[in-house]
Amino acid sequence: MTEDKLLYTGKAKNVYQAENDDEVLIVYKDQATALNGKKKEHLPGKGTLDCQISALVFDYLIKNGIKTHLVKNISDHEQLVKKTTVFPLEVVLRNITSGSLVRKFQIEEGQHLAEPIIEFYYKSDALDDPFINESQIHALGVADKTELEYIKQMTVKVNDLLVPFFAQSDFDLVDFKLEFGKINNEIILVDEFSPDNCRIWDKTSHHSMDKDVFRKHEADLVETYRQVLQRLTTR
Repeated sequence: MTEDKLLYTGKAKNVYQAENDDEVLIVYKDQATALNGKKKEHLPGKGTLDCQISALVFDYLIKNGIKTHLVKNISDHEQLVKKTTVFPLEVVLRNITSGSLVRKFQIEEGQHLAEPIIEFYYKSDALDDPFINESQIHALGVADKTELEYIKQMTVKVNDLLVPFFAQSDFDLVDFKLEFGKINNEIILVDEFSPDNCRIWDKTSHHSMDKDVFRKHEADLVETYRQVLQRLTTR
């Protein structure tokens, strides 16, 4: 893909204009970032693993009624997707206490919540993706009430599908981040679902099997992701 087709370069992916005007090509990069891009490292093989894990999860969601931007997998590190108008919103769902929730409220890590928590963050690297509440979302025109309610319903449905999906491979789905876009007035799931944007723990050891191993210098990230892919494909 030529550079003149490059539409956007992100921390983990490049996006190119595809042959069809209403499609784009996503190319996963061998780059790991943390602290909103302040920590960065080139890790050969990471992009392929991210792409393959995300494709596996999206294929499962699609088969179970979740509409996504995925058109088809082009290679082990490239995906053709629908071009959408993306909401500048990161939707975080938490099943188990970890990360910022633990730090913010000084609670014990690893507690299974009575019901999932849904949080929203305004998607802006320049602003470090600040927390945004529902009133602010409506007032700033990020999404209207009907759109936000649908996004919440889809997030809960994704969670209901993925908790048992990961449990079959002896993982706990601790939390995850989703993004949504709009095409022909329909809201669909976009971006990716990989250990880059979720927390998964081994059910027995409770060891992290996601990007936390890179953030906290706990283990080799590429090898960790390789184990995740292997377990998900051999369950």
